[in-house]
Amino acid sequence: MPPGLLERLLAEAMGRGADFAEVYVERTSTTAVVLEESRIKSAQVGLVQGVGVRVITGAKVGYAYSDDWDEPALLRAARTAAMIAQGGGSERAFPIKRVAVPSHYRVAQPLEDVAVARKTALLTRADAAARAFDGRIQQVNAAYVDQTRRIAVANTAGRYSEDTQDQSRLSVQVVALGKGGERRTGMYGSGGRVSFTYWDGVTPESVGQEAARQAIATLGAVDCVAGPQTVVLAPGWSGILLHEAVGHGLEADFIRKGTSLFAGKLGEKVASDLVTVIDDGTVSSARGSINIDDEGVPGERKVLIENGVLKGYLYDQLNAKLMNQRSTGSGRRDSFKSLPLPRMTNTFLAPGDHAPEDILKEVKRGLYCATFGGGQVDISNGNFVFEVSEAYQIEDGKLGRPVKNAILIGVGPEALKNITRVGTDPMPDPGMGICVKDGQMLPVGVGLPTVRIDNVTVGGTRVG
Repeated sequence: MPPGLLERLLAEAMGRGADFAEVYVERTSTTAVVLEESRIKSAQVGLVQGVGVRVITGAKVGYAYSDDWDEPALLRAARTAAMIAQGGGSERAFPIKRVAVPSHYRVAQPLEDVAVARKTALLTRADAAARAFDGRIQQVNAAYVDQTRRIAVANTAGRYSEDTQDQSRLSVQVVALGKGGERRTGMYGSGGRVSFTYWDGVTPESVGQEAARQAIATLGAVDCVAGPQTVVLAPGWSGILLHEAVGHGLEADFIRKGTSLFAGKLGEKVASDLVTVIDDGTVSSARGSINIDDEGVPGERKVLIENGVLKGYLYDQLNAKLMNQRSTGSGRRDSFKSLPLPRMTNTFLAPGDHAPEDILKEVKRGLYCATFGGGQVDISNGNFVFEVSEAYQIEDGKLGRPVKNAILIGVGPEALKNITRVGTDPMPDPGMGICVKDGQMLPVGVGLPTVRIDNVTVGGTRVG
């Protein structure tokens, strides 16, 4: 969009007077292919584009958007946002200057330029590999989704920045059939802010095989014992528990409104000394990484909890202004139709000093959680419930039989304080994280090393 038009939109947005105005421009192309039972069920290619205008006066926000790029339509959107925010009037000009942005992911070839047939081939390869893994695999579904997202942000602070964000993800779900008609499911995915060449290294075969392994490994699982247990979390995807049970409570909108149990606790001990939690939008090619957030602020590495002490929150520009802080590059939105919100990027637990094998050996009896399914968290009190999709008994320091119907129940801060071992093996998730907040769905990354948590309430169907 021409700089002159952006400046005219900003001037129109400030026409009734305001503290701040911003124009957000987006063009996103997507590809989505679904395979079911070895056949392509659907293949869709789409394009969405539009412009959003935000005006802020104090705590009052006006927002309007248009998918019509004609100047009169865009000026109407700017006037509408200004009317909602209702300031006192201004005829100033707002020149903008392009600023340099960092590069945490490199686009060798935009995903939108790759033929759909090449993307479809990934699914057929993953399907074949999953079925070949074991004769007990009875059903395979797979999906490939990518997008090339181009954004530009201009504001009345004079900043103008652009970014191109590619995102690719392949996921496979399988069903294995065991004795007596037992059915077990395995699901795995991979991806990130990557070019299509990513799939030369992380092959679709490896994704299909891992989904199949999970399903086969859990055949013959015994009912999980209910009650307090020592729990060991596998490295990687288990970080979803940290994301949900802790991360959302550190987002500044919940802090400002006092709805998070972490509100007003900066500088206080909220976790074990072994716990350091980081949100980092600068991890190379990770799913949640951003060169700039959706307010044009560069992504950054933020220490949220350090050695058990609460050090900071995740701020977008609005909440930072209202709380007399600075933005941490955490203002994210799912499209030009949405307002930015403080959101996580890649959230993980820093590594510790304990060898992973020793963490397991020290547990006489407990539960090893390899992968997680769905979960729920109440940020006001930290209560969480998480389904464990792949889990094993720990008996005398060794992995025993797989267990089914395991559920972790607890309170986020209590679980953090009960972390007694943190491994030396940090691992990111494979690139399949999706976070939903206020109806907005965004890619995120999670991760952690092997972790031991004592006295976790485990829901199950068997009394120990």
